[in-house]
Amino acid sequence: MERRTIGATALDVGAIGLGCMPMSWAYSRSQQRGDRSLRTVHAALDAGVSLLDTADMYGPFTNELLVGRVLKERRAEAFVSTKCGLLVGDQHVVANGRPGYVRRACDASLRRLQTDVIDLYQLHRADPEVPVEETWGAMAELVSAGKVRALGLCAVGARSGRRGTGRDGYEGTIRQLERIQQVFPVAAVEAELSVWSQEALERLLPWCAARGVGFLAAMPLGSGFLTGTLTPGGGFEPDDPRARHPRFTAEMMAANQPLVAGLRRVAARHGADVTPAQVALAWVLGRGRHVVPVPGTKREHWAVENAAAASLRLSPEDLTEIAALPAPRGSWD
Repeated sequence: MERRTIGATALDVGAIGLGCMPMSWAYSRSQQRGDRSLRTVHAALDAGVSLLDTADMYGPFTNELLVGRVLKERRAEAFVSTKCGLLVGDQHVVANGRPGYVRRACDASLRRLQTDVIDLYQLHRADPEVPVEETWGAMAELVSAGKVRALGLCAVGARSGRRGTGRDGYEGTIRQLERIQQVFPVAAVEAELSVWSQEALERLLPWCAARGVGFLAAMPLGSGFLTGTLTPGGGFEPDDPRARHPRFTAEMMAANQPLVAGLRRVAARHGADVTPAQVALAWVLGRGRHVVPVPGTKREHWAVENAAAASLRLSPEDLTEIAALPAPRGSWD
């Protein structure tokens, strides 16, 4: 697989990563199987994927334990990214950015992951009660201690800042980035980016490119919609976040089918075995050499298919057709 670098320290990873969250958190929990998930991670590594993206809150904790079982056997082949800063309660999630907590969280993640160093340690969310510089400073100490190789920040979703305001939804994230960059270098930013969610292209992606910061594209397949495998009105399990997402109502899924149809047309030009999902991933890869899409899956077949997208090259005709696709709709539109 093509290799890409993250951050000014040139951390080397496969061009496509693996989001491990669906294996033990949200997204059809009845379909989560530990042994099957282990096979999925191994298959991804076999296909050239190296970046494994997890977090202590997924499960909580069980996702890191699962990844740790693989790292115990294949640590040298993997680039492990995990996150801290969010605590999961029975019915809520709260941020905790206190320096003491960050240190304890890192030690706990190292134990669960069965490794002595985390390649990329990300702040999942800034704590509104703690200056972000203090949290970031504690994370920087972990680098000095040899427990972490590089630091990253997860961006808050763009739409939370856009509704009815006309403002760039990532404005707050960029302000945070500029503050913490003064404390210790940011190696990577993780944020949503896909054919149907392009807000990051406006300012966040250029900000990263101008500073040599890697960009991990979360949800590059639109939480499964861009794969073309979801049926409008098919329904989701009650604890699946898509059951409450405004773009996953039966009406909006039907209205957005032209997006999938366009990806199918592009895929057909590249061969019968090329899928809409692979076209969607190739489009994300084309947004810049500093971009690494991190599609999540818990199935071996999809992990292998996603990895194969790294070799797909879209033509100018393909890109023109994708650019001309109708804007995605949601119940907020």
